[in-house]
Amino acid sequence: MIKTLELFPGITLRCFPDTRFKQGALSIQFLRTMNRQEAPLNALLPAVLLRGSEGSPDLRAITLRLDDLYGASVGALVRRIGDYQTTGLYCSFMEDKYALEGDRILEPMVGFLRELITKPLLEEGLFSREYVESEKKNLISAIESQRNNKRAYTTAQLLKIMCKNDSLGIPRLGEPEQVAAITPQSLYDHYQMLLQESPIHLFYVGSAQPEQVAALLKPFLEPLAKRQKPLPEQTGFHPCDPSEHTETMDVSQGKLCMGYVTDITLRDPRFAPMQVFNTLFGAGMTCKLFMQIREKLSLCYDIGSSYDAGKGIVLVSAGIDFDQEQNVRQEIAHQLQACCDGSFTEEELTAAKQMLISQLAAVHDAPGAIENYYTTGALSGLGMTPEQYRSAVEAVTAQQVIAAAKTLRLHTVYFLKGEA
Repeated sequence: MIKTLELFPGITLRCFPDTRFKQGALSIQFLRTMNRQEAPLNALLPAVLLRGSEGSPDLRAITLRLDDLYGASVGALVRRIGDYQTTGLYCSFMEDKYALEGDRILEPMVGFLRELITKPLLEEGLFSREYVESEKKNLISAIESQRNNKRAYTTAQLLKIMCKNDSLGIPRLGEPEQVAAITPQSLYDHYQMLLQESPIHLFYVGSAQPEQVAALLKPFLEPLAKRQKPLPEQTGFHPCDPSEHTETMDVSQGKLCMGYVTDITLRDPRFAPMQVFNTLFGAGMTCKLFMQIREKLSLCYDIGSSYDAGKGIVLVSAGIDFDQEQNVRQEIAHQLQACCDGSFTEEELTAAKQMLISQLAAVHDAPGAIENYYTTGALSGLGMTPEQYRSAVEAVTAQQVIAAAKTLRLHTVYFLKGEA
């Protein structure tokens, strides 16, 4: 179903031909190794590129240009995929067959994308100071807003400590002080380096033939096919010493985050059993953590687990009263041990599988979901279509779930509590 074309060395186009949608999608991403110094630059760059180009020098001109393309849209795309960070743009646009007779959308859309990326608005050879400063404020605001989401804040603080030797410990958007230090010169220098040496990944969803899409993109991309540096292979968790941390803040509810590590990643044949285990353990309304700790014992306000399959990390997060920390920790350990002992029913196992299967069934429901699944899979090393993934999930046995549960080891604990 996916067709992969190497347009030039280091520049790859993946196409998902599909005639079901009225909207097509095209993304372009420059690939970088996750780097503490580069993260804020990669996060800021697409926002600045979207402020103006030579032909459309401001937001009003860009809006009019997109209106002419039947209301197409272009947005910034900044992802963390394992050890990689991507920076680029995502376009959504009407399929040509729905336009008025004689009108074309895909071709001028590619032309506009080319302009945004290769002909940005410059002042004295650098990015517009006004645009850079404006987007810096927006990015800093986005980063600082995380502090108001105490669950996200606690998780971020845990990862900084637990993954201090790993790329996952680097904030995806950078730190506020790093963003504040960016200048039009430093951002433009980074932009030039990115164009000259970063591998480029493109993904198209729509009814056009892959060869047609490639023909439209090649003139745009040929000048960028210079000396792209290949990225190192994805890696699992880079360990450091286990630790526990408590932070005091003016909060009314405590936030507990517990980080576990496993040697099972998405590149491991045991990946599907690990996903089923995590869903049964803590990812869903029928999971053990929710049903036992919140519903039955009323020890927390909310609780759940997440599995970072790229690194092999399972995080358990809970909103609790300050004096319930030890009780909740003990009960989380108890529920994990129950999974290790096989103390779950066939109904619980089936419910976990059905939840994953339902999520996989939605992958092909929209162009954006298709682009996200296959792009992330290609860059992370997943290597399974949703159909293959579903079959793997359906085949998971109780013994495989038990074996997956037994690989977890508690590594880091972070507790955010109120001031005395």
